[in-house]
Amino acid sequence: MKNIKFLILGLLFGIILVKSQVISWFRIQEMFRLQAFHMYGIIGSAIVIGIISIQLIKRFQLKTIHGEQTVIPDKTFHWGNVYGGLIFGCGWAITGACPGPLFAQIGSGVLVTIVTLLSAIAGTWIYGLIREKLPH
Repeated sequence: MKNIKFLILGLLFGIILVKSQVISWFRIQEMFRLQAFHMYGIIGSAIVIGIISIQLIKRFQLKTIHGEQTVIPDKTFHWGNVYGGLIFGCGWAITGACPGPLFAQIGSGVLVTIVTLLSAIAGTWIYGLIREKLPH
């Protein structure tokens, strides 16, 4: 019962994803075909909120809910992020789903998305197996 708050937050997040049409395969295809601003507006507003949040955390040295100091390390450029982003984007365009909305799509009755979920799990598992052999 102590984790019920996470279940409630997950349900609210899923409702927001459904109502904002972020899980719509048609909206995702419009985005990748550059036919509509809808998804770019949502993603752009999330980026702006993220930037503002990080700046506030750094400026006011906010602590975690457990009282620990929040440490946000500086990021360095790595070509692996570019390659991974391209692979992720291709998968997103083909399947019409990214990790967050997968569960909302399944919960909405788009059961074919289970194939995408299982593929994502398999890809993560394979990466875990070969991670040590990859350049980092």
